[in-house]
Amino acid sequence: MVPFQFIVIVLATWRITHLIQAEDGPWDIVFKIRKALGNGFWGSLMDCFYCVSIWVSLPFAIIYGKTILNFFIYWMAISGGAILLQKISSKDGQMK
Repeated sequence: MVPFQFIVIVLATWRITHLIQAEDGPWDIVFKIRKALGNGFWGSLMDCFYCVSIWVSLPFAIIYGKTILNFFIYWMAISGGAILLQKISSKDGQMK
C-alpha cells in the first residue's frame, strides 16, 4: 500500500465512522437505524467511535492485507489513523 492510498483509506474510514457514530445521515437513515437498535449491545456499539472505527476499517484491511501480519497491521493502523483524526477534529480534543 502506498502512502497516498493509506491516507485516502484513513480519511474514508474516518468519514464513514463519523457518519455512523455522530450523524443522522441523509433522510435520517442512520438515526433510524441507531434508534431501532436501541440501548442494547448493538446500539451502544454505534455510540463508540473507537468501536465503529474497528469495524469500518476491517474491509479495507481485508482487501489490502496480503498476509495475516499485513492484514492485522493495516487493520489497526487504519482504525488508529481514523481515531487520531477524530481527536484532532473534535472541539476539546477528547473522545466522547
